[in-house]
Amino acid sequence: MTNDDWILAPAALGTWAWGDSGEHGDGYFGSELDPAALDQLADMAHAAGLTLWDTALVYGMGRSEQVLGRVLQRFDRADYQLSTKFTPQIAADGVDAVGDMLERSLANLGTDYIDLYWIHNPADVTRWTPRLIPLLEAGTIKHVGVSNHDLAQIQQADRILGEAGFRVEAVQNHYSLLYRGSERAGILDWAGGRGIPFFAYMVLEQGALTGRYGPSNPLPDGSARAQTYNRLLPQLQALTNGLTEIGRSRVASAADVAVAWAIAKGTRPIVGVTKPQHIDGLVRARRIELTGADIEHLEGLADAADVDTRAAWEHVM
Repeated sequence: MTNDDWILAPAALGTWAWGDSGEHGDGYFGSELDPAALDQLADMAHAAGLTLWDTALVYGMGRSEQVLGRVLQRFDRADYQLSTKFTPQIAADGVDAVGDMLERSLANLGTDYIDLYWIHNPADVTRWTPRLIPLLEAGTIKHVGVSNHDLAQIQQADRILGEAGFRVEAVQNHYSLLYRGSERAGILDWAGGRGIPFFAYMVLEQGALTGRYGPSNPLPDGSARAQTYNRLLPQLQALTNGLTEIGRSRVASAADVAVAWAIAKGTRPIVGVTKPQHIDGLVRARRIELTGADIEHLEGLADAADVDTRAAWEHVM
């Protein structure tokens, strides 16, 4: 394997929830993290050829990266790919804020290079994008992506990098049945026309589209995602029922079908994984072939739900 294997990755393994403390109800997701289960899911993922891991320094302010770094010690560095992020909103004042944040990520992850390094939010494209060029030239980061950028900002970052002989090589935005802003804004078409992978995060809307939760079984109290999604669960019932129905005919879950939809739309889903069964689900999702009628039906149900799941940190695409 090489550090360019991420280019062909069918999906990425998301570790945002690994930034939680691991105690029930404590953290953005309120996830319970079992170190042995994380080790098991990593083994299962790599056995299935899923070797691209997505994290960020801002996830638990280093905790996600640290937990991931421990888990990945079991593998040779050439056998997995790391995706992490520079987040302008938490950058310290200094001459090299990007390099400083990268050094923290490298230390947390126990590595000396990052395969795919993202500018997490646009903030100031002309200020931050050029700071990545010396890191590319040094080989500390191998490739650059942009996350939460609109089309004009992506194109601007691409021009800046292009002047130094580099380019935007990946795009990562919120994209799900409930939030298709990047599709409607032409970002999927722009990236696809240039062979640039589009990574879709929040495909499952933080669990709200898994079919596991509903009005009578809300998301865990005390978590930020519960505050966002529990009030929407009644409106999502028809959609989750539709996902469940399609999944039943394919011996799959509602979550598997939601991920399969994202794959069918030409994206690479970033699926949050905290338990071994999440790897099983991702493997199933990759095998599901949805028909055009399936896709039209699901998108109709999603439109009828009439909810806006754009997060506070996201701007209109």
